[in-house]
Amino acid sequence: MTLQDLCIQISCNDPNMAEEGSPIGFRIMCPEYSLHIEDRKTYPLSRKEQIFALCWSIQPDNKLYGTIKPSSVSFCYSCHFEPGARTQLHTHDYLELAYIVSGSFHQRILGKDVIFQQGELCLIDKNCLHQDYLGSGSACILFLGIANEMFDSIMSSQVADERIVSFLQSSLLKQKNLLQYLHFKPNAASNESMEACLTSLLQELIHHDEASSYICHGLLMRIFRLLSTDYDFTFSRELQKEMNWLLYEEITGYIKSHLQDISIKQLSEHFHFQEDYFNRLLKSKTGMTYTEYVQNLRITQAEQLLIHTDLTIEQIAAEVGYQNKGYFYKLFIERYQKTPAKYRKGKQGQAT
Repeated sequence: MTLQDLCIQISCNDPNMAEEGSPIGFRIMCPEYSLHIEDRKTYPLSRKEQIFALCWSIQPDNKLYGTIKPSSVSFCYSCHFEPGARTQLHTHDYLELAYIVSGSFHQRILGKDVIFQQGELCLIDKNCLHQDYLGSGSACILFLGIANEMFDSIMSSQVADERIVSFLQSSLLKQKNLLQYLHFKPNAASNESMEACLTSLLQELIHHDEASSYICHGLLMRIFRLLSTDYDFTFSRELQKEMNWLLYEEITGYIKSHLQDISIKQLSEHFHFQEDYFNRLLKSKTGMTYTEYVQNLRITQAEQLLIHTDLTIEQIAAEVGYQNKGYFYKLFIERYQKTPAKYRKGKQGQAT
């Protein structure tokens, strides 16, 4: 069974129908009721269930069918809409990955109209304001709502491209309201691997037993690997700059707070980037490599400790992260052309 057939089957053929205006229907398709109010959609399942699917089947007769999986009660929902109808402006407290199974799909995201074609995907950040348009013609869309904890786990696996990880870190680990989305387009005519993964994922959410969370986690890892290898996506120059600065601030803040024992391996484990990423980022912002940047911070801090404390040279060297006193002396002399003791004595003489 194809992904489209499966989406249509579960959206249209369940004997339990949800009424228009019901809480379930409101969750699936909340029609626009105000130009000024923003609807905030909270995660609809318990946090134990870390992923859910929302299927939309839009028919040529201007009817929308939809369902959510998993659900404690199996159901499908239907409503009639006028062409050009919109959902209410809304945000999520989770991330949403939408896949256009067939047709095209029109959204307004952060005030910008975006049209997604069959085979494309959109990853929308939590708190990102958007709404959906319902037009004429048929379409099928699979929305995946993914809890923050699962995204955190996916990031830790390092299966995704660094730019995707940057997006996820900005929205999850850092809790920054960067408000963004990613538009993925397949870089080849065929996207059979993505369809197969999404079909397996949806089937697992329909089946839904005690093993499903583990299986869905593995399938989502494959999906993000495919997004990294088989799809093209771009950031605007402004967004890339903003994200880089956010990450730069987070990374340098972490280095400063762990200066005594920081290592590039520790950074890689904490931020889930390859080690050469930190060299590239620091070089672009400071003109220094990771090693040069850390040495500069340590020697600068040592200078301040020499001037403002009575700690011994050995204590200062250890305080800034150097157990090898000789290496500390070498670096300090390279910077100030004086030994630490002579530097301290000179500063003390100036003070008197």
